[in-house]
Amino acid sequence: MKSAVSSPQAPKAIGPYSQAVRAGSLLFASGQIPLDPATGTIVEGDITAQTRRVMENLGAVLGAAGLSFASVVRTTIFLADMNDFAKVNEVYGGYFAEPYPARATVQVARLPRDVRVEIDVIASYE
Repeated sequence: MKSAVSSPQAPKAIGPYSQAVRAGSLLFASGQIPLDPATGTIVEGDITAQTRRVMENLGAVLGAAGLSFASVVRTTIFLADMNDFAKVNEVYGGYFAEPYPARATVQVARLPRDVRVEIDVIASYE
């Protein structure tokens, strides 16, 4: 059985998907981009500011599910430019402690709304 999870502190879905879906003991959070949940606009600033907004959006979704970054077991980072990796990694690392989640980072041709970063997570209730 699965159920949708959402938070008003994260941007509303901009398509036919849920912010997150709980399936058994796992939570699958959709990719977040640097949208300000209050305005629905992309946050201004460099990749550091944008990554921080993405992580805050993910934190809000996790919180709505009764979880935290400590519950995350897997992430995927999508970058428009791999040259941003070091700055994204620095911000990202501030949200996790050991044992760190498994992760993949890929450069993609394009992201929604032409943002520079998108991150999704899988978290566990166990």
